[in-house]
Amino acid sequence: MDRILFGDNQFFAVNHISDDKSMAQSIRFKEDSAIVRTLDFAMEAGINTFMCTTHDRIANICQIIRDNPEKYRDFKIFPCMPYAHKYANAVTELGIAGTLKQYVPGNFVGSLFKGGVAFLSKDYMAIMELLIDAEMKMFKGIQTPVIFLQNVITDLLLGLRMTDVLVSYHKYVEKKYNAEAGYITMNLPMLLNVLEGAGIKNPIICSSINKAGFRMSGGKEKYEHILSTRRFRAIAMQVLAGGAVSPKEAIAYVCSLPNIESILFGASSKSNINETASLINHFDKASLKIVS
Repeated sequence: MDRILFGDNQFFAVNHISDDKSMAQSIRFKEDSAIVRTLDFAMEAGINTFMCTTHDRIANICQIIRDNPEKYRDFKIFPCMPYAHKYANAVTELGIAGTLKQYVPGNFVGSLFKGGVAFLSKDYMAIMELLIDAEMKMFKGIQTPVIFLQNVITDLLLGLRMTDVLVSYHKYVEKKYNAEAGYITMNLPMLLNVLEGAGIKNPIICSSINKAGFRMSGGKEKYEHILSTRRFRAIAMQVLAGGAVSPKEAIAYVCSLPNIESILFGASSKSNINETASLINHFDKASLKIVS
């Protein structure tokens, strides 16, 4: 994985600091061209991996990437699925049956109505695979070396103790897409224990890691201990702690931690992208000098 990953929250009006900023971002990125322009700014700053949800508009961005193979030959996407709001909105507009017909391929819908709950109980692993295939359609022809399970599902499965689904997801992504499975979570300590207990070695886990302890279940000290003593590939997200920590202080802290393979951030402007990338590169070099 690359050291710096570029996220998509700003494109879809997700802002942990201000509702006003969310509205402004929604207007700013109303057109797909604005999203592509910002991704180009990220590429100019040396960032070649876009970690994004499976929002419907991402399909348009993927088509632009496919239409420009030379420009985006080194560009990678890390899909994060499912995009829960997409399905919630579809159920509101189309109903449950209509949503299934729209998003789930094959003969699943007919089998469901014939078998009902018994079908669901018997074949939920197969259903999971169908849903993954449906989500991955938009990324055809694009490099997707890591495919992530969103925290809304990861943490739900953790809470329900459905470890078998987490393992099946891991195996299916490797087999079908020749990709590594990644997990986004708000509970890094519990997830790591569960995955290791199920035989998944050196997993890729993306979680909140920041100086303020923002959304770090169990506390910052517990995360620091795990990073120092356990073997896994950590991706730090929400490093600014929802705006509670200044960019310079936030990046300095994350870059000082061991075992952080990648840092994920989102930004709306070229200047903010360049500033964050520059800070990461600066503090990475400083850490290397201290080690040597």
